[in-house]
Amino acid sequence: MEYTNMSFLYDFAFMSLLLIIAQFLRSRIKFLQMFYIPASVLAGLMGLVLGPQFLNVIPWSGKIGSYAYMLVCVLFGGLFLGKKDKTNVKQILTKVGDSFCVNMGAEFFCFGIALLVGGALMKILFPNVFTEIALLMPSGFCGGHGYASTIGTALNNSLGREDGVVLGQTFATVGLLVGLFVGIACINYATRHGGTRLVEKAESLPEECRTGIVPVGKRNSMGEETINPMSMDPLAFHLALTLTATLCGYKFYDFYKQFLPNVELPVMCLAMIFGVIINTIIGHTRFKDSIDEHVEGRIGSMVTDYLVGFGVASISISVVLEFAGPILLLCVLGLLTSLFLVFVVGQKLFRNFWFERSIFVFGWTTGVVAIGVTLLRIVDPEGKSGTLNDYGYSYTLQSVIEVFIIAFTPILAVSMGCIAVGAIETGIAVVLFLICAKCFGVHKEKMNELREGEAEVMSK
Repeated sequence: MEYTNMSFLYDFAFMSLLLIIAQFLRSRIKFLQMFYIPASVLAGLMGLVLGPQFLNVIPWSGKIGSYAYMLVCVLFGGLFLGKKDKTNVKQILTKVGDSFCVNMGAEFFCFGIALLVGGALMKILFPNVFTEIALLMPSGFCGGHGYASTIGTALNNSLGREDGVVLGQTFATVGLLVGLFVGIACINYATRHGGTRLVEKAESLPEECRTGIVPVGKRNSMGEETINPMSMDPLAFHLALTLTATLCGYKFYDFYKQFLPNVELPVMCLAMIFGVIINTIIGHTRFKDSIDEHVEGRIGSMVTDYLVGFGVASISISVVLEFAGPILLLCVLGLLTSLFLVFVVGQKLFRNFWFERSIFVFGWTTGVVAIGVTLLRIVDPEGKSGTLNDYGYSYTLQSVIEVFIIAFTPILAVSMGCIAVGAIETGIAVVLFLICAKCFGVHKEKMNELREGEAEVMSK
């Protein structure tokens, strides 16, 4: 069937319908609430079952598999729009050095172990499978459906394959579910053994977190109207900025490819760079206070829901079955890596509230930051541990480094080999962990023993 503008509209309209149904189900079904299953994942699973591969009720076009990468480019185009804080490396390392070292080290460690150990296992156990599949596991686990689409696309272009994105989306979906189910199991274990400081048992999050419906009186504003609607709708203004950055990223990609056809720079990264440029330029005009960071954040969150929905709905069951063995092995490796980060690295290196900080790391190294936040709120409902504040402060530097991980890891994995690149990235992670140990100490307390500063916070 020919792909037309109506095909594009139908795809997004059907996914919108599924998102609404998924949100309704989340608000009514206790199982979904108990494990905080995101509506976007549920919508994607319904889209998969109702699509051509199973019931053939929804006539998805043949292009839905390409939407995830397109949407992640839009997401990153607006990532830095409206931000006014400048990155100060010295202040970050001084104020939240342990959080930065552990979080940044965790990301390098996940990619490094996957490439080093996973790459070796692929060569030994699955010699007929392309070794770079090992890279797709941490892409999905650490970065979610967005990174999986980006790195999957890069591998497709470099290796001449067509299944990179599908496999990446599979790992991202599995990782997200692993993050929720195993994360809650870790919380139950820690509470029973005295590892949590701010709750004595794993309590459910507030009603609005479980059902997804925020009651009157607890609702927050999505942002400010910085543009008068008589001139231009403020949401249209912010969306226009985001899409402009995305456009610049795509056009620059087309431009440089004419001269450097063998160099593969992710459009996602280029869109983000142009978003920074646009934000900087506007910062020197009369419109400098007209970009609301909260509005841009909501646009990004909206895009993410569709990204995850289409990512799950476009998973090819035949591809999953073909690579079932490697997928299962790599997912187990990813889970063990994240558990090691919680009960060894986090327990030894975080200065205080080690489990609260570590379970947040577990959430985003298996799913996305939102999963980390969900798990954190179960054990730290009032935000007393300072985990999110420290992460947000250190992420200004971490996000810059992540761009290089996403952009160059696929290139290096193809050119140098997975095992070599894995050894390098694992080495970087170990160096970061050693720096953290040297500067902030190694903690040998038992799981249930208090650390410096915890008693004061707990008593408030």
